Amino acid sequence: VGVHSDAEIARHKGPTVMNEKERYAMVRACKWVDEVVEDAPYTTELAMLDQYNIDFCVHGEDMSIDATGVDSYHAVKAAGRFRYIKRTDSVSTTSLVERLLHLPQAGEHKDLGHIKSTTERSPYTSKIHYVPTTRMITLFSDGRIPNPGDTVVYIDGAFDLFHAGHVEALRQCKQLGQFVIAGIYEEDVVRRLNKSQLEIPLQTLHERALTVLQCRYVDEVVFGAPFALTGEYLRALK
Repeated sequence: VGVHSDAEIARHKGPTVMNEKERYAMVRACKWVDEVVEDAPYTTELAMLDQYNIDFCVHGEDMSIDATGVDSYHAVKAAGRFRYIKRTDSVSTTSLVERLLHLPQAGEHKDLGHIKSTTERSPYTSKIHYVPTTRMITLFSDGRIPNPGDTVVYIDGAFDLFHAGHVEALRQCKQLGQFVIAGIYEEDVVRRLNKSQLEIPLQTLHERALTVLQCRYVDEVVFGAPFALTGEYLRALK
């Protein structure tokens, strides 16, 4: 996967949300990525594909335009070395940024009256962004179980807006054992633990769980994990 530098993105699109080092780490942590090309040019050239022994380049169905208004994949398309892939409906960087931009600051939610208790849903997760079918979950899961004698490591959290800090924590968990299970809190738990008074989480439980499950350091996730852990619960995970 080619990841553009901050300067390259600023030149062709605008400022980034995460810096280039964070984005390099995020993409490397994806279980479906074999290699990362840092500081990849915004306009993909055939010479770069040949340099890394790449057969063809892929991109979503939307057109990518460079700063001059030219299709950034025009060269590889002309050479027949380009493939389109279908984008995931209702899940994109743009939709997440839109949720962030509409996030009220501390105290503002009282005036808006959106949320009156920790049991109400956030306005950003009450809408259906995609349908969390078993097929979708299966696509993300390896179906692996711990082998006899494996050290099982458990970590839990909200994991809202998955970022490089989450990746590093999960990487360290993987260093402690052979099988990592991540527990994802229900929305009401996240709201109860929230000290900022902002209307979070921004992502649904299933969005957060699948985002964690795509990380190469995670073997299994628990949907709706409890905040208070018991010995019985931890034994059941094995």
